[in-house]
Amino acid sequence: QVQLVESGGGLVQAGGSLRLSCAASGRTSSSYSMAWFRQAPGKVREFVAAIDWRGVSTYYSDSVKGRFTSSRDNAKNTVRLQMNSLKPEDTAVYSCAASRSYGGMNGDNYEYWGQGTQVTVSS
Repeated sequence: QVQLVESGGGLVQAGGSLRLSCAASGRTSSSYSMAWFRQAPGKVREFVAAIDWRGVSTYYSDSVKGRFTSSRDNAKNTVRLQMNSLKPEDTAVYSCAASRSYGGMNGDNYEYWGQGTQVTVSS
């Protein structure tokens, strides 16, 4: 079992930055691939970024590529999402997820989910 807790959300003006963190606990959580997803009101859940268990390979959606950076510190069981040049359309609840294998962009491949943290970007 893996428990995930996100933090770092908040209200920021367009063009600003936020850094989200996802603290993982539980059995061998450092060996899981991790991802960030987001869901805005009235919209389907959207893939944002994924990172392999070593922190070597990352993948981003086209909508955030070049603005967001995912990283992980396995010694601290933490995954981070640095979000720069934020836009109002980035407003959503951001959730981290863990997969025992490579989860990729499909949320169905992730076995564990956090509760999410709200990110609001004002124009």
